[in-house]
Amino acid sequence: MTSNPWLIRFAPWLFVLLWSTGFISAKYGLPYSEPFTFLSWRMGLNLLCFAFLLKVFAVSLPRSWRLWRQQLLAGSLIHGAYLGGVFSAIDAGIPAGLTALLVGLQPLLTGFLVYLFWQQKLAPRQWGGLVLGLAGVLLLLQQTADMQLESVSITWQGLLWVLLALLGITLGTLYQKKACDPQPLLATSFMQYSATFVLVLLGVGLRGEGAVEWHPDFILALGWSVLVLSVGALLLLLMMIKAGEATRTASYFYLAPPLTALEAWLLFDERMTALALAGMLLTVLGVYWANRSSPATR
Repeated sequence: MTSNPWLIRFAPWLFVLLWSTGFISAKYGLPYSEPFTFLSWRMGLNLLCFAFLLKVFAVSLPRSWRLWRQQLLAGSLIHGAYLGGVFSAIDAGIPAGLTALLVGLQPLLTGFLVYLFWQQKLAPRQWGGLVLGLAGVLLLLQQTADMQLESVSITWQGLLWVLLALLGITLGTLYQKKACDPQPLLATSFMQYSATFVLVLLGVGLRGEGAVEWHPDFILALGWSVLVLSVGALLLLLMMIKAGEATRTASYFYLAPPLTALEAWLLFDERMTALALAGMLLTVLGVYWANRSSPATR
Protein backbone atom coordinates (compact mmCIF):
# COMPACT_ATOMS: atom_id res chain seq x y z
CA MET A 1 0.00 0.00 0.00
CA THR A 2 1.31 3.42 -0.88
CA SER A 3 2.67 5.54 1.96
CA ASN A 4 0.66 8.64 1.02
CA PRO A 5 -2.77 8.39 2.68
CA TRP A 6 -3.93 11.69 1.20
CA LEU A 7 -3.32 10.43 -2.33
CA ILE A 8 -5.06 7.12 -1.56
CA ARG A 9 -8.10 9.00 -0.26
CA PHE A 10 -8.57 11.28 -3.25
CA ALA A 11 -7.14 9.07 -6.03
CA PRO A 12 -10.53 7.42 -6.85
CA TRP A 13 -12.27 10.75 -7.38
CA LEU A 14 -9.47 12.14 -9.52
CA PHE A 15 -9.32 8.87 -11.45
CA VAL A 16 -13.01 8.82 -12.29
CA LEU A 17 -12.90 12.48 -13.37
CA LEU A 18 -10.08 11.70 -15.80
CA TRP A 19 -11.55 8.35 -16.90
CA SER A 20 -14.89 9.95 -17.74
CA THR A 21 -13.25 12.06 -20.44
CA GLY A 22 -12.47 8.97 -22.54
CA PHE A 23 -15.67 9.20 -24.59
CA ILE A 24 -15.16 12.96 -24.97
CA SER A 25 -11.67 12.51 -26.43
CA ALA A 26 -13.00 9.78 -28.73
CA LYS A 27 -15.73 12.15 -29.94
CA TYR A 28 -13.04 14.67 -30.87
CA GLY A 29 -10.58 12.22 -32.43
CA LEU A 30 -12.49 9.46 -34.20
CA PRO A 31 -13.85 11.65 -37.04
CA TYR A 32 -10.26 11.95 -38.27
CA SER A 33 -9.06 8.36 -37.73
CA GLU A 34 -10.38 4.81 -37.54
CA PRO A 35 -10.54 3.14 -34.09
CA PHE A 36 -7.48 0.88 -34.11
CA THR A 37 -5.40 3.47 -35.94
CA PHE A 38 -6.15 6.00 -33.21
CA LEU A 39 -5.32 3.41 -30.54
CA SER A 40 -2.06 2.40 -32.27
CA TRP A 41 -0.83 6.00 -32.23
CA ARG A 42 -1.94 6.30 -28.63
CA MET A 43 -0.18 3.12 -27.51
CA GLY A 44 3.02 3.92 -29.38
CA LEU A 45 3.21 7.32 -27.72
CA ASN A 46 2.35 5.70 -24.38
CA LEU A 47 5.39 3.46 -24.67
CA LEU A 48 7.63 6.44 -25.45
CA CYS A 49 6.29 8.33 -22.41
CA PHE A 50 6.77 5.43 -20.03
CA ALA A 51 10.21 4.57 -21.42
CA PHE A 52 11.18 8.17 -20.61
CA LEU A 53 9.67 7.92 -17.10
CA LEU A 54 11.45 4.62 -16.45
CA LYS A 55 14.74 6.32 -17.34
CA VAL A 56 14.08 9.46 -15.28
CA PHE A 57 13.09 7.55 -12.14
CA ALA A 58 15.67 4.77 -12.64
CA VAL A 59 13.06 2.00 -12.58
CA SER A 60 14.15 -1.31 -14.07
CA LEU A 61 11.95 -3.74 -15.93
CA PRO A 62 11.86 -7.28 -14.51
CA ARG A 63 14.00 -9.99 -16.07
CA SER A 64 11.61 -12.78 -15.17
CA TRP A 65 9.39 -13.98 -18.00
CA ARG A 66 6.78 -14.97 -15.41
CA LEU A 67 6.43 -11.34 -14.29
CA TRP A 68 6.30 -10.13 -17.87
CA ARG A 69 3.66 -12.74 -18.72
CA GLN A 70 1.46 -11.56 -15.86
CA GLN A 71 1.47 -7.94 -16.98
CA LEU A 72 1.17 -8.74 -20.68
CA LEU A 73 -2.02 -10.66 -19.95
CA ALA A 74 -3.34 -7.95 -17.63
CA GLY A 75 -2.63 -5.26 -20.23
CA SER A 76 -4.27 -7.27 -23.00
CA LEU A 77 -7.47 -7.35 -20.92
CA ILE A 78 -7.48 -3.92 -19.22
CA HIS A 79 -6.41 -1.96 -22.30
CA GLY A 80 -6.52 -4.15 -25.38
CA ALA A 81 -9.92 -5.77 -24.86
CA TYR A 82 -11.54 -2.78 -23.14
CA LEU A 83 -10.40 0.03 -25.45
CA GLY A 84 -10.59 -2.06 -28.59
CA GLY A 85 -14.08 -3.19 -27.65
CA VAL A 86 -15.40 0.28 -26.79
CA PHE A 87 -13.98 2.01 -29.86
CA SER A 88 -15.07 -0.81 -32.19
CA ALA A 89 -18.58 -0.91 -30.70
CA ILE A 90 -19.07 2.80 -31.35
CA ASP A 91 -17.60 2.37 -34.83
CA ALA A 92 -20.08 -0.49 -35.45
CA GLY A 93 -23.01 1.79 -34.66
CA ILE A 94 -23.67 1.22 -30.96
CA PRO A 95 -24.50 4.64 -29.42
CA ALA A 96 -21.84 5.92 -27.04
CA GLY A 97 -24.41 6.34 -24.25
CA LEU A 98 -25.61 2.76 -24.59
CA THR A 99 -22.02 1.53 -24.71
CA ALA A 100 -21.27 3.37 -21.47
CA LEU A 101 -24.39 1.88 -19.89
CA LEU A 102 -23.49 -1.70 -20.78
CA VAL A 103 -19.82 -1.36 -19.81
CA GLY A 104 -21.11 0.27 -16.60
CA LEU A 105 -22.27 -3.17 -15.47
CA GLN A 106 -18.65 -3.84 -14.43
CA PRO A 107 -19.11 -3.23 -10.67
CA LEU A 108 -21.95 -5.74 -10.42
CA LEU A 109 -20.06 -8.30 -12.51
CA THR A 110 -16.95 -7.78 -10.38
CA GLY A 111 -18.88 -8.26 -7.15
CA PHE A 112 -20.50 -11.42 -8.50
CA LEU A 113 -17.20 -12.94 -9.67
CA VAL A 114 -15.42 -12.08 -6.41
CA TYR A 115 -18.21 -13.80 -4.49
CA LEU A 116 -18.35 -16.80 -6.86
CA PHE A 117 -14.67 -17.61 -7.27
CA TRP A 118 -12.94 -16.12 -4.23
CA GLN A 119 -15.68 -16.61 -1.66
CA GLN A 120 -15.32 -12.98 -0.62
CA LYS A 121 -18.70 -12.16 0.85
CA LEU A 122 -20.07 -8.67 0.37
CA ALA A 123 -22.10 -6.99 3.06
CA PRO A 124 -25.77 -6.31 2.21
CA ARG A 125 -25.00 -2.59 2.18
CA GLN A 126 -22.25 -3.18 -0.38
CA TRP A 127 -24.65 -5.03 -2.66
CA GLY A 128 -27.22 -2.32 -2.03
CA GLY A 129 -24.75 0.37 -2.97
CA LEU A 130 -23.78 -1.43 -6.19
CA VAL A 131 -27.41 -1.88 -7.20
CA LEU A 132 -28.20 1.73 -6.28
CA GLY A 133 -25.31 2.93 -8.43
CA LEU A 134 -26.53 0.84 -11.34
CA ALA A 135 -30.03 2.28 -10.93
CA GLY A 136 -28.58 5.79 -11.15
CA VAL A 137 -26.72 4.93 -14.36
CA LEU A 138 -29.90 3.47 -15.83
CA LEU A 139 -31.86 6.62 -15.01
CA LEU A 140 -29.15 8.82 -16.46
CA LEU A 141 -28.88 7.00 -19.77
CA GLN A 142 -32.43 5.72 -20.29
CA GLN A 143 -33.70 8.73 -22.20
CA THR A 144 -30.55 9.01 -24.33
CA ALA A 145 -30.59 5.32 -25.16
CA ASP A 146 -34.30 5.37 -26.05
CA MET A 147 -33.86 8.31 -28.42
CA GLN A 148 -30.81 6.79 -30.08
CA LEU A 149 -32.35 3.32 -30.46
CA GLU A 150 -35.14 4.83 -32.56
CA SER A 151 -32.70 5.86 -35.29
CA VAL A 152 -29.80 3.40 -34.86
CA SER A 153 -29.66 -0.22 -35.96
CA ILE A 154 -28.11 -2.29 -33.16
CA THR A 155 -26.06 -5.18 -34.54
CA TRP A 156 -24.82 -8.35 -32.89
CA GLN A 157 -21.32 -7.41 -33.99
CA GLY A 158 -21.51 -4.16 -32.03
CA LEU A 159 -22.94 -5.87 -28.95
CA LEU A 160 -20.17 -8.47 -29.04
CA TRP A 161 -17.60 -5.65 -29.05
CA VAL A 162 -19.32 -4.17 -25.97
CA LEU A 163 -19.25 -7.59 -24.28
CA LEU A 164 -15.53 -7.85 -25.03
CA ALA A 165 -14.93 -4.45 -23.41
CA LEU A 166 -16.98 -5.36 -20.32
CA LEU A 167 -15.25 -8.70 -19.81
CA GLY A 168 -11.83 -7.20 -20.52
CA ILE A 169 -11.96 -4.43 -17.91
CA THR A 170 -13.65 -6.70 -15.33
CA LEU A 171 -11.37 -9.72 -15.68
CA GLY A 172 -8.31 -7.53 -16.15
CA THR A 173 -8.75 -5.62 -12.89
CA LEU A 174 -9.51 -8.83 -11.01
CA TYR A 175 -6.49 -10.59 -12.49
CA GLN A 176 -4.28 -7.60 -11.69
CA LYS A 177 -5.42 -7.68 -8.06
CA LYS A 178 -5.58 -11.43 -7.47
CA ALA A 179 -2.84 -12.98 -9.59
CA CYS A 180 -0.13 -10.43 -10.42
CA ASP A 181 2.96 -10.03 -8.27
CA PRO A 182 3.61 -6.47 -7.05
CA GLN A 183 5.63 -4.39 -9.50
CA PRO A 184 6.61 -0.71 -9.70
CA LEU A 185 3.75 1.20 -11.32
CA LEU A 186 5.91 2.55 -14.14
CA ALA A 187 7.20 -0.91 -15.03
CA THR A 188 3.68 -2.36 -14.85
CA SER A 189 2.36 0.31 -17.20
CA PHE A 190 5.15 -0.16 -19.75
CA MET A 191 4.62 -3.92 -19.88
CA GLN A 192 0.85 -3.61 -20.17
CA TYR A 193 1.05 -1.06 -22.96
CA SER A 194 3.56 -3.23 -24.81
CA ALA A 195 0.96 -5.99 -25.06
CA THR A 196 -1.76 -3.53 -26.07
CA PHE A 197 0.41 -1.98 -28.78
CA VAL A 198 0.87 -5.37 -30.43
CA LEU A 199 -2.87 -6.10 -30.23
CA VAL A 200 -3.99 -2.79 -31.77
CA LEU A 201 -1.39 -3.05 -34.55
CA LEU A 202 -2.85 -6.47 -35.30
CA GLY A 203 -6.28 -4.83 -35.39
CA VAL A 204 -5.03 -2.19 -37.84
CA GLY A 205 -3.74 -4.92 -40.15
CA LEU A 206 -6.81 -7.13 -39.96
CA ARG A 207 -9.24 -4.24 -40.54
CA GLY A 208 -7.15 -2.53 -43.23
CA GLU A 209 -6.90 0.75 -41.32
CA GLY A 210 -4.10 3.29 -41.20
CA ALA A 211 -5.23 6.68 -42.56
CA VAL A 212 -5.11 9.76 -40.31
CA GLU A 213 -6.15 13.37 -40.90
CA TRP A 214 -3.91 15.46 -38.65
CA HIS A 215 -6.63 17.92 -37.72
CA PRO A 216 -6.08 20.03 -34.55
CA ASP A 217 -8.98 18.19 -32.88
CA PHE A 218 -7.29 14.86 -33.57
CA ILE A 219 -3.97 16.09 -32.18
CA LEU A 220 -5.70 17.46 -29.07
CA ALA A 221 -7.64 14.24 -28.54
CA LEU A 222 -4.53 12.11 -29.01
CA GLY A 223 -2.45 14.25 -26.65
CA TRP A 224 -5.18 14.17 -24.00
CA SER A 225 -5.59 10.41 -24.38
CA VAL A 226 -1.87 9.81 -23.90
CA LEU A 227 -0.91 12.28 -21.18
CA VAL A 228 -4.12 12.47 -19.15
CA LEU A 229 -5.83 9.11 -19.69
CA SER A 230 -3.02 6.65 -20.39
CA VAL A 231 -0.44 8.16 -18.06
CA GLY A 232 -2.40 9.93 -15.33
CA ALA A 233 -5.57 7.84 -15.06
CA LEU A 234 -3.82 4.49 -15.51
CA LEU A 235 -1.31 5.13 -12.75
CA LEU A 236 -4.18 6.09 -10.44
CA LEU A 237 -6.12 2.94 -11.39
CA LEU A 238 -3.17 0.62 -10.78
CA MET A 239 -2.52 2.32 -7.45
CA MET A 240 -6.17 1.86 -6.47
CA ILE A 241 -6.13 -1.83 -7.43
CA LYS A 242 -2.97 -2.33 -5.41
CA ALA A 243 -4.27 -0.47 -2.35
CA GLY A 244 -7.93 -1.51 -2.20
CA GLU A 245 -10.18 -4.50 -2.69
CA ALA A 246 -11.43 -5.22 -6.20
CA THR A 247 -15.13 -4.55 -5.56
CA ARG A 248 -14.46 -1.21 -3.91
CA THR A 249 -12.26 -0.07 -6.78
CA ALA A 250 -14.77 -1.25 -9.39
CA SER A 251 -17.67 0.63 -7.80
CA TYR A 252 -16.09 3.95 -8.79
CA PHE A 253 -16.65 3.09 -12.45
CA TYR A 254 -20.34 3.85 -11.86
CA LEU A 255 -19.40 7.53 -11.65
CA ALA A 256 -17.96 7.68 -15.17
CA PRO A 257 -21.26 7.75 -17.16
CA PRO A 258 -22.76 10.61 -15.08
CA LEU A 259 -19.60 12.66 -15.45
CA THR A 260 -19.42 11.90 -19.16
CA ALA A 261 -23.01 13.12 -19.57
CA LEU A 262 -22.21 16.30 -17.66
CA GLU A 263 -19.12 16.95 -19.78
CA ALA A 264 -21.09 16.34 -22.99
CA TRP A 265 -23.70 18.86 -21.79
CA LEU A 266 -21.01 21.46 -21.10
CA LEU A 267 -18.92 20.86 -24.23
CA PHE A 268 -21.44 19.75 -26.84
CA ASP A 269 -24.70 21.22 -25.51
CA GLU A 270 -26.30 17.79 -25.17
CA ARG A 271 -29.59 17.87 -23.26
CA MET A 272 -29.49 17.49 -19.46
CA THR A 273 -32.88 16.59 -17.95
CA ALA A 274 -34.17 16.41 -14.40
CA LEU A 275 -34.16 12.61 -14.75
CA ALA A 276 -30.47 12.70 -15.65
CA LEU A 277 -29.67 14.87 -12.63
CA ALA A 278 -31.59 12.45 -10.38
CA GLY A 279 -29.57 9.61 -11.85
CA MET A 280 -26.33 11.42 -11.07
CA LEU A 281 -27.29 11.93 -7.43
CA LEU A 282 -28.42 8.31 -7.11
CA THR A 283 -25.14 7.06 -8.58
CA VAL A 284 -23.02 9.15 -6.22
CA LEU A 285 -25.10 7.92 -3.28
CA GLY A 286 -24.65 4.30 -4.39
CA VAL A 287 -20.87 4.62 -4.64
CA TYR A 288 -20.73 6.29 -1.22
CA TRP A 289 -22.94 3.58 0.28
CA ALA A 290 -20.89 0.69 -1.16
CA ASN A 291 -17.52 2.14 -0.14
CA ARG A 292 -18.64 3.22 3.31
CA SER A 293 -19.39 -0.37 4.18
CA SER A 294 -16.19 -1.79 2.71
CA PRO A 295 -13.66 -3.32 5.09
CA ALA A 296 -10.32 -1.65 5.52
CA THR A 297 -7.89 -2.16 2.74
CA ARG A 298 -5.24 -4.74 3.28
